[in-house]
Amino acid sequence: MRLGNSAVTKCLLALGSVLLIMSSMSWAADDDKDQTDISKRITKSAEVLNEIMATPDKAIPDKVMDHSKCIAVVPSIVKIAVGFGGEHGKGVVTCRAAKGWTAPAPISITGGSWGLQLGGQAIDLVMVVTNDEGMQHLLASKFKLGADASAAAGPVGRDTAADTDISMRAEVLTYSRARGVFAGIDLSGAVVKQDKDETALLYGKPIPFADILNGKVAATPGSEPFLAAVRKYSGQARQQSEATSPAPATTASAK
Repeated sequence: MRLGNSAVTKCLLALGSVLLIMSSMSWAADDDKDQTDISKRITKSAEVLNEIMATPDKAIPDKVMDHSKCIAVVPSIVKIAVGFGGEHGKGVVTCRAAKGWTAPAPISITGGSWGLQLGGQAIDLVMVVTNDEGMQHLLASKFKLGADASAAAGPVGRDTAADTDISMRAEVLTYSRARGVFAGIDLSGAVVKQDKDETALLYGKPIPFADILNGKVAATPGSEPFLAAVRKYSGQARQQSEATSPAPATTASAK
């Protein structure tokens, strides 16, 4: 028995509805996974900063953190080299604003350096923007290390006095923690830019990079561990404590 045209049409419509529902469920699952990935990356960025600062002789100097304009953390940059090297990673950055550290902005870093290398490793990276010029390059949403912004490996040691010459000349100080076979990471030519897709996922809509890093966007609850770590090591918590603590009592001079 042959189905009439109306029966065929109904079957096609039902099949189409099923496929549409299944596709919607798949897209929703992908969005949930991406959202989870961003949350994990923010949490991991906090862990990286805490772990680096917990090793006094290898940590970022307090003076560097105290005078930082922006702090970016990129956990687990993948560096693979077979004849040539290349890096790719995702992380978050926050900058000082009038009311404290801003909501984190998702970033990506990509780049490469030629050389006779063979192997691969994962590297945790912290970048400290040291001055207003470096901050303006960052706010431009995309800049190249070593070209648009000068970069240098930063001095280490919590109690180490920051190298004045390096700090004044380099707009970005870099700190890397390698867990593989390489001794360090060369970021010359690497491009740092806003991750627009992850920004939209994190905040529910596209937001300009400068708006986030100028303090115009409220931080999500999941960002607090990262921001708390930045406040802790940047001196903000110490400065606020000093500002709110009562002034020492003065004694009247003896007549």
